Amino acid sequence: MLTKNIYLNNFQKFKSNKKIKNIFRELKENYYSGKFKLLNSLSRNYQYSYNKKLIKKYKKYKKFRIIGIGGSILGAESIYCFLKRKIKKNFYFVNNLDPKLIEFKNNKDLVNIIISKSGNTLETVSNSNFLLKKNKNNIFITENKKSYLSELANKIKSEIIEHKNYIGGRFSVLSEVGMLPAELMDLDERKFKRFNHLIENKVFVNQLINNVESILNLVDKKKHVSIILNYDANSENFFKWYQQLVAESLGKKSKGILPMISTMPKENHSLMQLYLDGPKNFFYTFFSVRKESINRINKKTLLKSHSYLGNKNLEDIINSQKEATEKIFRIKKIPFRSFEVKNRNEESLGELFCFFILETIILGKALKVNPFDQPSVELIKKETKKILTKN
Repeated sequence: MLTKNIYLNNFQKFKSNKKIKNIFRELKENYYSGKFKLLNSLSRNYQYSYNKKLIKKYKKYKKFRIIGIGGSILGAESIYCFLKRKIKKNFYFVNNLDPKLIEFKNNKDLVNIIISKSGNTLETVSNSNFLLKKNKNNIFITENKKSYLSELANKIKSEIIEHKNYIGGRFSVLSEVGMLPAELMDLDERKFKRFNHLIENKVFVNQLINNVESILNLVDKKKHVSIILNYDANSENFFKWYQQLVAESLGKKSKGILPMISTMPKENHSLMQLYLDGPKNFFYTFFSVRKESINRINKKTLLKSHSYLGNKNLEDIINSQKEATEKIFRIKKIPFRSFEVKNRNEESLGELFCFFILETIILGKALKVNPFDQPSVELIKKETKKILTKN
């Protein structure tokens, strides 16, 4: 068990590493002393830079469009997709430079939410130019400083919500960046905030520490590729969020982990052969969400050779495939961990966000890289600006 909402079968236990316990202890002490303000956004103590009056103003709308890229949008998109069955509103995500994403420009009943920490993100600025109109319903989430988007927001008389400067985009999902959209989805933002409970939960902390120790041991053995075997279609965007979190936080100084997402069980028939018998520099995460399926296979129409499928639903088949794959991984001694979410709700998703954020920060400190910057990406931004200015 990881929590009451999530079952975790962790990696094979490796030798304990006091260093990881000390890193966690220091993070916890710095959080409680107020020295590590980023972690405060994960807790219920965090003070948002928006108020309930703003939520009430926009809650009546049924259509929202979020414009952003990377960490500015991946968190909200993962929340929407993971909890879609609870959400009665439509959210559209403009998350790349793609003409298809900007096809519908004008809609009287649509609220735009534009998110960029710096306020100068090239893709977000470009898409905003196509999509925003004066005197429409626009909410900007950006740092409290002079930038392109803050000036644009003032020019077209839009709401501006402060993006705290100490929270990087990929760590911002439980701040204004993710929780403002979540509230407009009619979700309970307080239920996401499980951090204080989790860091005092011995089971959660021990599982987290064992997990980090195992990953470090695997990395020491030259296993740098993390394959997520995802058995839940609604979690794909959650793992895109996770992919950025890990790759951008740890990929420095010729170190890092490459997270790759595999859609299961489809990829039993494409990539699985390589996973089982190919290169040995991978480790794996199985992920599933418990759910009920009412569609059962009609036994009467089955041929005799496949009568064992009679009255089985799709979830029975998927779970059997997952169980079988885990068994073969054990036989072949392929390293893996396995998450099963028992309840699809705000609490379980909030717990997953906290687990992977803490995992990534601790891994960064253990690998002696700064998990909070992305220096080489900044080089591409500068070079792109030079090329556009020259042309």
